[in-house]
Amino acid sequence: MTPEHAARDASRSLLLAGQETRRERLAVVGSEAVGPYTLLRLERNGLDPGAPGQFFMLEAPGRVLPRPMSLCQAPPGELAFLVDPVGPGTRALCALVPGDAIHVLGPLGNGFDLSVERPLIVAGGIGIAPMPYLAHALGGPPAILGFRTEHHAEAARLLPGSEVVVEPRLVSELLPSEPVDVLACGPAPMLEAVRALVPGAQLAWEAPMACGYGACFGCVVERDGRYVRLCVEGPVLRDAA
Repeated sequence: MTPEHAARDASRSLLLAGQETRRERLAVVGSEAVGPYTLLRLERNGLDPGAPGQFFMLEAPGRVLPRPMSLCQAPPGELAFLVDPVGPGTRALCALVPGDAIHVLGPLGNGFDLSVERPLIVAGGIGIAPMPYLAHALGGPPAILGFRTEHHAEAARLLPGSEVVVEPRLVSELLPSEPVDVLACGPAPMLEAVRALVPGAQLAWEAPMACGYGACFGCVVERDGRYVRLCVEGPVLRDAA
């Protein structure tokens, strides 16, 4: 069975299980640079944008396996993804132009719990990707963003009004002393620091994913003495407060 057939069959089984997950071929409607990243905009067709923090598997032209991408924005009729061109697959996605089309499977995984009283968004680097959609869903909460360079920090325009730090400063230095409900995404060291400082924080983790629906076990990570598949149990995990 080819990866394409496997993804198609998986999407059908998820539909039968009562999920909104679907696989569609979507046309590219726009692509723009945001610092070193690319904001890739696709027509939505019948795909549900899902909950903030969930993800989609995007076909990478010329590559066998799709790439997992969290939804960045969901304007009417569109799905927008912020892509970091770090390898052949992501570079192929960033090279797409209006008129191209790719297959997209989703939404997948578990997103953020929006029933929080004092939300604070915290993101590092490409971890900003799901935060504009999350901020919109929460009504514009405060946000702290960290980046490696000023060039990367240009992505902060996707979340106007955020506090921004550039290395060597760290987002953990700006965490308030009063109780807040942190919703975070970023590199593992940043998430571990947030986890230590804010018990109960909701953390969106990253791992390589080949299928997106739990079949390949490529995204298994160890959390508190047990192994979890981030594509099924995550990518957003929450520790007990």
